[in-house]
Amino acid sequence: MSLGLLIGLSLALGLAAWLFFVWTVKSGQYEDPEGPKYRMLEDDEGERPAGKGRPQGPREPPEG
Repeated sequence: MSLGLLIGLSLALGLAAWLFFVWTVKSGQYEDPEGPKYRMLEDDEGERPAGKGRPQGPREPPEG
């Protein structure tokens, strides 16, 4: 391959990566990076009926 072709290809890939980054910033992808980790800790009382959660007690080992 020609050196000029490799330079052109690397510049095109760099420009594409830069345009993708600008698009993500403008679409609001980085506006609230801290929010999801705090929303994960909130209790959602209405989503699971009482007593229908994970089974309590030790799990039985599989037979075999």
